[in-house]
Amino acid sequence: MDKNALVETACQELMTYGAWDRKSRLKYWIKKYLLKRQAAPEDLVFWPTGLLAAGLWQCRQEGSAAEAALLDLVLQVYYERWIDKGCRILWLDDLLAGETLLDLYEDHRCAGQKDSLITEEDMERYGAAIEKLASYALEHPTDESGSFLYRARQNNGFVFVDSIGLACPFLYRYGVAFDRQESMELAVKQIVNFLAYGMDAVTGLPYHGFSIADDCKYGIIGWGRAVGWLLRGMSGSMTTQYGRERLEESYIKAVDAAIAFQRRDGYFAWQLQAVEGPADTSATGMICAALRQGIELGILQDTKYERALQEGRAAVEKAAREGRVYQCSGECEGFGQYPQRYGAYPWALGPALML
Repeated sequence: MDKNALVETACQELMTYGAWDRKSRLKYWIKKYLLKRQAAPEDLVFWPTGLLAAGLWQCRQEGSAAEAALLDLVLQVYYERWIDKGCRILWLDDLLAGETLLDLYEDHRCAGQKDSLITEEDMERYGAAIEKLASYALEHPTDESGSFLYRARQNNGFVFVDSIGLACPFLYRYGVAFDRQESMELAVKQIVNFLAYGMDAVTGLPYHGFSIADDCKYGIIGWGRAVGWLLRGMSGSMTTQYGRERLEESYIKAVDAAIAFQRRDGYFAWQLQAVEGPADTSATGMICAALRQGIELGILQDTKYERALQEGRAAVEKAAREGRVYQCSGECEGFGQYPQRYGAYPWALGPALML
């Protein structure tokens, strides 16, 4: 796998995915104002770019000083474009991008001005953007259990497992960085609630979501990226001892449930139990990135976890060519809507860089 080629593609997609050209803007205005139909606005920090940013930060940590400086510059341009346009936050999904913004902010705060392109004015702007993201999360509508309503404006009462991986690591790390225990607690609460209301007792895998109002679990059991969202949210919310006693045992059980379905070729399938179905590099990358974090935190100590990580990494490497990671399932469109389109998407590339 040519990691430099993957990094180059990730840098390009970070700046282009979700950003509109004139044609995109025209289509939006026609759909919304002429046809009077729902139309999603431009989102410069939507979750696919958040995954890319997180992957690039991992590469930045492992590269040379020159490589780190270059990636810092790329990430600064990405975030400053969003900040310059008012830090618009549309969905819980946008909180994922806050993780790497926190990384930039904390790294500079610890290192100071030495050899840095980040100015004090930049720091103030980044800090304000982080606070805006945190306020959005802390004030986000919840159901009666305190779980985030994924698309609150739709008023359907649905809680999605995606929220665990999208929001919890940012909330937890924000609480650590700014001494806001209520933020860490909110992250832990999302996970505890999903474990209580959204899991399948037989397989130990998550449903896609649930509704307390309907007393019902929704979507399929073991959708690959759902497992990835759950595990990354859990590992990202145990970076200190706070809340770990409430999550660690369940995290290990969830990891064990997942790796029981790892295929002989190292991949995880688009739906984990469908081992004879299509492999999915996004599920494989996300699950294995969460395994890596759990191993590095000292939570996953058995050699079977390192073996699962190595086999998953090798599988993703086989799917990488010409700067892209193929065999990635298409974007999910809601409960029960998992298009069987496979190609090269940012949600495989970002996690691949985390391995």
